[in-house]
Amino acid sequence: MAYILIFITAIFVNNIVLSQFLGICPFLGVSKKVETACGMGAAVAFVLTIATIVTYLIQIYVLEAFGLEYLQTIAFILVIAALVQMVEIILKKVSPSLYQALGVFLPLITTNCCILGVAILVANGTYATQGLEPNLLTGVVFAISTALGFALALVIFAGIREQLSLMPVPKGMQGMSIALVTAGLLAMAFMGFSGVDNGLSKLFGI
Repeated sequence: MAYILIFITAIFVNNIVLSQFLGICPFLGVSKKVETACGMGAAVAFVLTIATIVTYLIQIYVLEAFGLEYLQTIAFILVIAALVQMVEIILKKVSPSLYQALGVFLPLITTNCCILGVAILVANGTYATQGLEPNLLTGVVFAISTALGFALALVIFAGIREQLSLMPVPKGMQGMSIALVTAGLLAMAFMGFSGVDNGLSKLFGI
């Protein structure tokens, strides 16, 4: 049940984009069409899961083991950039069809602060574990849930923007102006889930 609470919290209560404001650039830039939003969401989920595992192991067995915690941010940035390049090369050779689907979005992930933010949260154990000790398993569950939350917000936002493109929006509000207003309203909607995790924790005694 604790893992389900992590899942619900990461997707709805503490959504990485709408609550913690990480990954805003791709959220606004790759959300004009639902198709591209789905591709970006899948790419983020794929890379985020791998990056979380690798960075967690580096944090435990390299940075903390040798007293190099102050290099965490720089080390994680290099690791994420290297992982993105490696994944891109592997996909291009092993699965050209998947590379065509995700390859366009993979370079954008290198500059996605959502990946780095989640990696640091998991490595430091500061994410909501709902009674579980921070470890690799709970970190991976949190990373996958966060990626799904990012994809959900991105797809919903893209669907709204597609509908807005068909509406007679006032000239002064067209483009990024109406997008920012819509993002704010969507964030307010997700605020309705606040307290759900605490309610479930009390209900199941976690």
